[in-house]
Amino acid sequence: MKLKKRIGTICVNSIAWVISITMLIPFLLIVLNSLKTSLEAAEMSLAFPSLPQFSNFSVVIEKGDMITGFFNNLLFSTFSVLITTLFASMAAYVFARNRRKIHNFFYYFIVLGITMPINFITLVRVMQTLHLMNSRLGIILLYSAIQMPFSLFLIYSFIVKIPRDIDEAGVIDGCSTIQLFTWIVLPLLQPVLITVMVLTFLNTWNEFILPLYMLNNTNYWPMTLAIYKFFGMYHKDWNLMSANIVLTSLPVILVYLAGQKYIVSGMIAGSVKG
Repeated sequence: MKLKKRIGTICVNSIAWVISITMLIPFLLIVLNSLKTSLEAAEMSLAFPSLPQFSNFSVVIEKGDMITGFFNNLLFSTFSVLITTLFASMAAYVFARNRRKIHNFFYYFIVLGITMPINFITLVRVMQTLHLMNSRLGIILLYSAIQMPFSLFLIYSFIVKIPRDIDEAGVIDGCSTIQLFTWIVLPLLQPVLITVMVLTFLNTWNEFILPLYMLNNTNYWPMTLAIYKFFGMYHKDWNLMSANIVLTSLPVILVYLAGQKYIVSGMIAGSVKG
């Protein structure tokens, strides 16, 4: 019996290792090609570079205007995180503590956005009508709106597990609704709030399609769109494009490593009830 369990464990671990290595191959390919010359990178192979070209990164930073792209990314991600976390937590508290039909309707109406696809033609028209096209404010609000349904779902699932006795004790002590939410409920939401913040940051930082449609001014472009400056009709600098992807991915990897334990705890908490 012990031998069967050991064999099963070995098989499961082997499959996990194979899947993990397979998923790391594309990233390894990008890293290796970012250190090659343009001619070597054109082959798109896993061969090591004959001589590492670290100058590719400096070229990308200079010609790709990566400094501006980095600050645009940081601006979009930071404000999207703040807006999404604040409004999603406030809405989740209201919906979780008021179980009337009208509140349930609005909750499920918003959460339905998780499954709804984005219609870019309609979206562009709405953004034009609101005069939010090609603006930093517009893209920030758009990011926040798209992240809102899933963030609301996670936080709501966490709040419904908090006993109402805590609210009643706060009211007896003289807390107003805002004080009750800010001083008592909000500190209890730390794991799920950090989860929402990290996921919103990652999704916003990695976004490619939305800024491509909504931002015509290259001065507003995030780092993800800088790749177009090395991609032409008749010439493609795969080494520079790979270097651009590596530089764009570094902040995401660092943020994920810093917040991965909160992501796991927050996701588990949000999956208990919904």
